[in-house]
Amino acid sequence: MPVTTAVAATTALLLTACGGGGTTPKANDKIAGADRGKTASASPSPTVKDNAKRPDITLPGDVKDEFEGWTTGDASKDAVLADAGRAQTATNHAILKGTPNTPGLSFYYKGKALTSSVQWVEKWLDAGITYTGTTRYYSPKVEIFDSRSAGVSYCADESKAYNKNRKTGKVDRSPAGKDAFVLYNTRLEKTDQGVWQTSDGTSVRGSKTCVR
Repeated sequence: MPVTTAVAATTALLLTACGGGGTTPKANDKIAGADRGKTASASPSPTVKDNAKRPDITLPGDVKDEFEGWTTGDASKDAVLADAGRAQTATNHAILKGTPNTPGLSFYYKGKALTSSVQWVEKWLDAGITYTGTTRYYSPKVEIFDSRSAGVSYCADESKAYNKNRKTGKVDRSPAGKDAFVLYNTRLEKTDQGVWQTSDGTSVRGSKTCVR
């Protein structure tokens, strides 16, 4: 996390699960998957109204996910945004629990995104670190492609979240600078139970779109 603890001599672990880099999108790029379909609170959503048996994902007291502007007033778009936010929190929860086998990951992710998220959690475990503090998610944009697919992009501010050694509990509060800001660009697909699972995505650390 910004949280910029060195893993080897030069590699830093930060809370980026989807894609971990790749090509850098521009500010006006399409939301992930747009060409495949028809062309502040601690919770990212209002009350869930579907038949899914959602896993309980509760973060410890020293960690917070804050979602700003995470509702649009459109029920369909808000449902997509809600599950996009839950997916992000599910990844954070797995890191904090110290295992990639949490129910939340397989519930809110699928395919390439699930593989990427599991691998990301494992990197935190291999590095022997967890984190503490607050991550702020803001400027969400959502586009519904059809009844089963949608895209969401949003920014994250990790400047108030810090790496913590799993064994000693020592917190590294070194400033992360612009690397504390991340642009996420994700594709989601709806299950028969009404859950919008993240299936693909990219993340760009230090994106000018998100740096404040």
